[in-house]
Amino acid sequence: MRGIRIKPIFMLITIILVTCVACGGGAPVATQEPATSTAAPAAPTETSAPTETTVPEGLVTQLSDLKKATIQIESQGTFIDPEFGYISGAGRGSGFIIDSSGIAITNNHVVTGAALLKVWVGGDTSKTYNAKILGVSECSDLAVIDIDGDGFPYLEWHDGPANVGLEIYVAGYPLGDPEFTMTKGIVSKEKADGDTPWSSVDSVIEHTAATNPGSSGGPLVDAEAKVVGIHYMAVSSTDQHYAIDRETALPVIDQLRAGNDVDSIGINGTAVSNDDGSITGIWISSLKSGSPADEAGLKSGDILLSMENLHLATDGTMKDYCDILRTHNAGDTLALEVLRLQTQEVLEGQLNGRTLEVSYSLAEPTKEPSVAEPTEVEGGVNLPANCDTSYTSGFITCWDDSGYISVDVPDYWNDVNGSAWTFDDEVIGVAVNAAPSLSDFSSYYDSEGVFFGASDTFAQIGGYVQFLDYYKSFYVDDCTWEGRYDYNDGVYRGKYDIYTDCGGPNDYETYVLSAVDIVDPTSKIILVEASIYYTDTWIIDQIWGTFYVYF
Repeated sequence: MRGIRIKPIFMLITIILVTCVACGGGAPVATQEPATSTAAPAAPTETSAPTETTVPEGLVTQLSDLKKATIQIESQGTFIDPEFGYISGAGRGSGFIIDSSGIAITNNHVVTGAALLKVWVGGDTSKTYNAKILGVSECSDLAVIDIDGDGFPYLEWHDGPANVGLEIYVAGYPLGDPEFTMTKGIVSKEKADGDTPWSSVDSVIEHTAATNPGSSGGPLVDAEAKVVGIHYMAVSSTDQHYAIDRETALPVIDQLRAGNDVDSIGINGTAVSNDDGSITGIWISSLKSGSPADEAGLKSGDILLSMENLHLATDGTMKDYCDILRTHNAGDTLALEVLRLQTQEVLEGQLNGRTLEVSYSLAEPTKEPSVAEPTEVEGGVNLPANCDTSYTSGFITCWDDSGYISVDVPDYWNDVNGSAWTFDDEVIGVAVNAAPSLSDFSSYYDSEGVFFGASDTFAQIGGYVQFLDYYKSFYVDDCTWEGRYDYNDGVYRGKYDIYTDCGGPNDYETYVLSAVDIVDPTSKIILVEASIYYTDTWIIDQIWGTFYVYF
């Protein structure tokens, strides 16, 4: 190597000397002996130490600071849960910041459909931030939000694959607890099945770090606090925990950050089925206003039965739904079939096309309203027009005027009114009132009678507990509240309150029951108010064992 480097230099010097001689134009000048140098040799230059790489301001690089860039998110708004009905808010989830400007990652199921988002950063509960949603992906269960403000601590992504055995940590705020939590584990499977009831990802990371509800959207990081993935699911019965890996998430996140939704029609959905599997579909808990789903006429509480004539969620996951979305462009027209439980109607329409219209109804009255004049029953008791003899001796079965609800009452409660249930002069449902004297029942606490109503309008306001609390406000000032108890007869479930001494000491008790259909808890709220002599609890047993809603 020394010869290769020196030879060209020697040749260059020779060429320069020859050229200078040729350009002189005169006789050659005698060369002098080289002068002997008398200068002292230069001192060696001191080599400077290498400089350290500067860490960007705000970047979290160690686990002890992981809390600073981890956030808790509360979604506020009205969501319809398939089990609990209308609830205010979807609860709390976790997330993490990836840019000092406040760009953060979480799960779609944490935020979609929210009226507003409240964010707490770094476990500091004294300061609340608002945030806006930039983009969501229903199928990848990812969302990018922008937190108000700037200068936030942030995380960077892990470099390289998440191999089995990689030591990882999961951070977040499980169970809605404002206290930061971090658990340790390893990657136990690199490519697990990513199909769930609320998402469909080709493959995900399975890990061993313990998680709980509320950890959703939190970061899965390595020992240097670099993000390996986004936690999104756990199966408590098998102690399995899953995260969307960085490699899968980043291409989607880039689009979401730019303000584009990916594989989404604007719903917060879950795969559901009835007990025998004859009805399957995607339960819509909430919708994004102005989304294709919203414009098509879908509503919270609907079940999306099919798209493009393909039945959905037959395997209990979102796979078929997401495969359809990934097969089409965002603006394509897609056929929809929807079950609206609230009205027991099946609707058909199109995404990006015809709005939904009723195709047929599942709700048919099982009994036509009676128009006969009152008749006499055995013993000379008047039988009202909307009533018939009961299978139980001493009782009659009475319907509302439309024939949609019925209940057994004592045969001497023959003052019956089956007109509509009204509230603030608006019809909000159907009802049956029965008593020995409806005038006395409506005016005095120490009078027997019953009110039985069913309302799909009130079902829009809250669950049965909120409804029961609302009615409690009318009783607590005049009565002694004996307590609240659970109710479940196998068809309806709810709670009931017992009141005594209403209006002063007396021998009457008032029972107020608020209930919902066990199979279809969001379609209607049921209210049963009954006043009886304190020893006549058999009347309550018969009323509660026979009230029924046919729509």
